[in-house]
Amino acid sequence: MTDTTSQNEHGLTPDDGEAAAARIMPGPQRAVIIAATLAGIVLAIYQLFQFRQFGVVLEGRYLYILAGLFLSITFLIYRARPGEKGTAPWYDWLLAAFAAAVAGYFAWTADMSLEQGWEYAAPDNARWASLAFWVLVLEATRRAGGTVLFLIVLVISLYPTFAGWMPNPLNGFQQPFWDTIPFHMISAESSFGIPMKSFGQLVIGFILFGAVLARTGGGAFFNDLAFSLVGQFRGGAAKVAIFASGLMGSMSGSVISNVLSTGAVSIPTMKKTGFSPQTAAATEACASTGGVLMPPIMGATAFIMASFLGLPYVEIALAAAIPSLLYYFGLFTQLDAYAARKGLKGVPRAELPKLGKTLASGWTYLFVFALLIYMMVSLRQETLAPFYATALLLVLNQILPGNRLSLRGASDAIVGTGGALAELTTILLGVGLIVGAFSATGLAGTLVNDLIFMAGNSTLALLVMGAATAFVFGMGMTVTACYVFLAVVLAPALEQVGLNRIAIHLFILYWGMVSYITPPVALGAFTAATLAGANPFKVGMEAMRLGAVIYIIPFFFVLDPALVGQGTASEIVVALVAALLGVWFISGGLQGYVTFCGPLGKSVLGYVMRTMLVFAGLAMAIPGNESLGLTHLGTAITGVVLAAPPILVALMQGRRAATA
Repeated sequence: MTDTTSQNEHGLTPDDGEAAAARIMPGPQRAVIIAATLAGIVLAIYQLFQFRQFGVVLEGRYLYILAGLFLSITFLIYRARPGEKGTAPWYDWLLAAFAAAVAGYFAWTADMSLEQGWEYAAPDNARWASLAFWVLVLEATRRAGGTVLFLIVLVISLYPTFAGWMPNPLNGFQQPFWDTIPFHMISAESSFGIPMKSFGQLVIGFILFGAVLARTGGGAFFNDLAFSLVGQFRGGAAKVAIFASGLMGSMSGSVISNVLSTGAVSIPTMKKTGFSPQTAAATEACASTGGVLMPPIMGATAFIMASFLGLPYVEIALAAAIPSLLYYFGLFTQLDAYAARKGLKGVPRAELPKLGKTLASGWTYLFVFALLIYMMVSLRQETLAPFYATALLLVLNQILPGNRLSLRGASDAIVGTGGALAELTTILLGVGLIVGAFSATGLAGTLVNDLIFMAGNSTLALLVMGAATAFVFGMGMTVTACYVFLAVVLAPALEQVGLNRIAIHLFILYWGMVSYITPPVALGAFTAATLAGANPFKVGMEAMRLGAVIYIIPFFFVLDPALVGQGTASEIVVALVAALLGVWFISGGLQGYVTFCGPLGKSVLGYVMRTMLVFAGLAMAIPGNESLGLTHLGTAITGVVLAAPPILVALMQGRRAATA
């Protein structure tokens, strides 16, 4: 479920924690990973359900134990050299034991540390232990997160030691090395700050749920469900990819693993029904990217966002619903237009799974999802909901035939879960060092003021700067790392100019995802190109066109909070209808075919009409903003006027084609 898998994909191998863990051979290595994973899950259940049979566990002690368990697993899964596989060598066993021992030391001394304020005045033993822990976190970040993230974390974590020598606006409060390192490892503002607290309170349960759901056949069910619902329509194979990849992406939270799993089925099917290899690959990349942004589960970043904003996770999920709908609506209408323009058919009905049979065999997944959503939305129990849903899923799985887990299957599920948890823990500990460095130096507040000054108090200029920054950081960091960094540096500046807080944080999240389908990195598109046997750069360019909505929707909802559900019912409905019409126009202009109307042609007139339709869509969807001198009514009227000629041309061309 974690988007943090992407950073490993920013390294040399497109992989994630679960896939990496699945490579482990049976033996002591596997046994230790299973034992550590189960210990971490049991500890989380004990803590989150507030059991008290063995006493109360301090939050700091709880997080140290989790860090020790999953950091140890990281050294047993990820080799020192990128791309290297196989059994862990002796030195990795030593590092794993050392990580457990150092974390155990801090867990054991948690009471004393809290009482005596070790984060500011640590004794010598704690200082040396902090140094060892810091080195272990950096090395684990390098292995699981890649060299780019490692270098960023290393430099910024040491920033407090030379902040006083930096020129403005990077100048900050300077601290000695032996004060900086204990602050990182002991304080509640660095490695064990908001990101790690979110992991211990929310994320761990959802990763467990996603792993169990995948292992018990959830992916196959959602794929069959999508085929039975939309497979027979024109371009049905691509529409199936949208639904299946969106649902799986929402659970897994990993773009690359989603492309590799669902794309292995969807891409060959799309090619078989007439889609070009590059369009098939681009479709899968866009659908998988959007899945990470789609409620109800989304990725780990959404839980961290809830902690930053101090809001229940369900409010974040509800706010993300409309932008996600607009993104997938844009993808759906473009693919429908593509299929109509190319004259593509759907998958023959005889080759599709029956809807009734699919629902009968997979009703358990729908029932479990209903419980999950009910507990999250109605009972506001997002912390406990995934554990109850997982328990129900396992019980139903064992009672009913079909995808019943065997002992080996259960073992694989635990190993996969441990790999995903270890990778996320490592990334969050590393990212926490960045947060701690800004906290220790007071740099965050300084940068906020400087950013506003550089933007000249222009909201639009600040948003463009933020989008460009998020895109650049998204190429070299995980979505989670990129989000945390910008939530500390950029979000407060956007808040100061009066923008909605939830919209700001979703804006950062969306632009952090853009790099998955945008060259030169475009990891989602390039991975899909490998499966399709297509030119990676062409796939990336096609993915940019199909996923065009992801570039503009963040600007719309940050300027009009009604698009993230922040407003009256009438405001939300008006904004949503206008945005849907705008996305429909834009899709028609980009594809040269207006759904329900007809083609625009490839003549000079056709390209003029396409251009007009794209601008009509932008005018229709853009929200009114007083500071920009825009009124919603005025832009909507402009959109209608610009759209009228292309729509008429499309209708005429459609009638001619039908007559012919």
